[in-house]
Amino acid sequence: MKHERALVCALSLALAVPLVALSQGTASAATDYQAEDALISQGAVATNHTGYSGSGFVDYTNVKGSYVEFTADAAAAGPASLTLRYANGTSTDRPMDLSVNGTVVASAVSFPATADWNTWASRTVNVTLKAGSNKIRATATTAAGGPNLDRVSLGTPSDTQAPTRPGRPSCSDIGEDRLTLSWGASTDDVKVTAYDLYEHGNKLGEAPGDTTSKTLTGLTPNTTYDLTVIARDAAGNTSPASPVVDCTTKPGSDTTPPTAPGTFQAAGVTANTVDLSWGAASDNRAVTAYDVRSDSTVYKTVQGTSTTLTGLACNSPYTLNVVARDAAGNVSPPSNTVSFTTKACATDGGVPSSVTTLSPGWTIPWGTYWMPDGKTALVTERDDFRVWKVTKDGTRTQVGTVPNAVTTNGEGGLLGVAVDPKWETNHYVYFMHTAAEGNRVVRMTYDGTRLSDYKVLLQGIKKNRYHNGGRLAFGPDGYLYVSTGEAQTPDLAQDKNSLNGKILRMTTDGKPAPGNPFGNYVYSLGHRNPQGLAFDRSGRLWEAEFGNSSKDELNLIKPGANYGWPTCEGNCNVAGMTNPKATWNVNEASPSGIAIVRNVVYMASLRGERLWRIPINGDSESVGTPTAYYVGTYGRLRTVTKVPGADQLWLSTTNCDNNGGAADGSDKIFRVTIS
Repeated sequence: MKHERALVCALSLALAVPLVALSQGTASAATDYQAEDALISQGAVATNHTGYSGSGFVDYTNVKGSYVEFTADAAAAGPASLTLRYANGTSTDRPMDLSVNGTVVASAVSFPATADWNTWASRTVNVTLKAGSNKIRATATTAAGGPNLDRVSLGTPSDTQAPTRPGRPSCSDIGEDRLTLSWGASTDDVKVTAYDLYEHGNKLGEAPGDTTSKTLTGLTPNTTYDLTVIARDAAGNTSPASPVVDCTTKPGSDTTPPTAPGTFQAAGVTANTVDLSWGAASDNRAVTAYDVRSDSTVYKTVQGTSTTLTGLACNSPYTLNVVARDAAGNVSPPSNTVSFTTKACATDGGVPSSVTTLSPGWTIPWGTYWMPDGKTALVTERDDFRVWKVTKDGTRTQVGTVPNAVTTNGEGGLLGVAVDPKWETNHYVYFMHTAAEGNRVVRMTYDGTRLSDYKVLLQGIKKNRYHNGGRLAFGPDGYLYVSTGEAQTPDLAQDKNSLNGKILRMTTDGKPAPGNPFGNYVYSLGHRNPQGLAFDRSGRLWEAEFGNSSKDELNLIKPGANYGWPTCEGNCNVAGMTNPKATWNVNEASPSGIAIVRNVVYMASLRGERLWRIPINGDSESVGTPTAYYVGTYGRLRTVTKVPGADQLWLSTTNCDNNGGAADGSDKIFRVTIS
């Protein structure tokens, strides 16, 4: 069926419901229009499958640009929902652009596979019609053409109005491991169906929409919780976060630490691994974990009494001991120490060997990016929107501020920065920042001394108090990669037509990069709050991501891959979801920036207050055992960046943010040498 057919049918559409009623969610019956009665370009009417309505369906020709166009006469201007009934019996998505009167209103809308050609599914988008005649067109955007199209239906738009902000929360009935959180009720044009309860962006639980309190259990004694509430309706619209309340649980009654572990032994030493074992400790309640460590580094946390450490530095001395911990956080005396030296190995690897303060006096330095000449770097400060030039010896000079940036009293503000690889000829620098309407990717001109010429490249990235993403990086292909959070609205991460919960890939003039898997900005999806981006020596993209309550992730990013959120957190066995290469408990990481030196990923951790070292196994897609450095030494570690031309890292803190609570000017940038 590879011929063209043009049959124009003027269809009447009576949108008798006034605009005000539509915006309030008043229901009206949908009006159906059969695809076989519309204008068809590069497609044909077919009847060789079952389950269609009308007299047939449209079989798109397998070419980019084939389309079906409907003509509708609207009695009055206003919004409407457009629902397309389709079938796709292949295993490949068949995206289409949806346009109204010649303007694309939804680009590369996903039409994924159905079970077979006899199974029909629906895809709905909201559109705005003018009074009188309207042309509504569905155009294939890939060489595979569109799906089989049965009909479109026009009716009342779906609910798009978010609930109001919940009232200020408060805490009562506070115990060692629990408290009751209460808040002021939200309102919604339809109905509030649920409240999501967050602690520093991690969802602790939810409550029904007709309640305004919830008892939270499983908390840690003598710990301050920074709590907010977000309302949600049945359509998935989420409110702004409520005001914050800080509540501290009571001190724990268990103050007895475990006994010291038994004899600690090392065996089977290789260039990168060692086998360790020890005798069990005892506790008045229960031992929950063992930490294998040196004086300043926790190498691994295990539940049993033996483990194998991998990813060690070659030809290096190690002196280790092990301690036991209980549920109350009590730590045992250390075991005996063991010392060994790993065998010689090849050029990959290295470990942090020294750390010095490069530049003090910062307030939430967030993004760091080196100029192409490798002599200076640009550093952003999140909450005051300043941009600094920093030399290799730590001298800094302010070069400007980014206009239109706002904070969210959480994780929004001036975030990532990236310098055009062709800066010598175009002098462009790119920023991601929070603005009044959402998050933006913008471009400014930098002459080496000051910033100017602010230009918005991409808007429409939703914001919230937390989960704004924000990292920028140029790939070896010359395109800009952007990490976006799901704005505390998890379902956005799985929506291929949303910019949130994604890795985006774009040109330097703000267009989707050629070859993107879905024909829009989206490069990968299923992300919760990605903040670390780094390319390895093979040009592959690695990404670090905040988990919710279970697992943080290190992912190897591939075009079109789905990394699971909110269906999966950490590893899972759901078809179509891509598992991470490494995971951590959220209290050990909460990762932000990453960098790669000598084929080793270094990952800065906020809540975990440590620098993780994760060796890549050669050029494979696997990694060795992660090792932690500087645990609790420097506080919340935000960004780690490789120094050009040296085996060194710049490592920045954000102890001045809401979670750290330090005074302004307390943050630092450190220089770490790898050897």
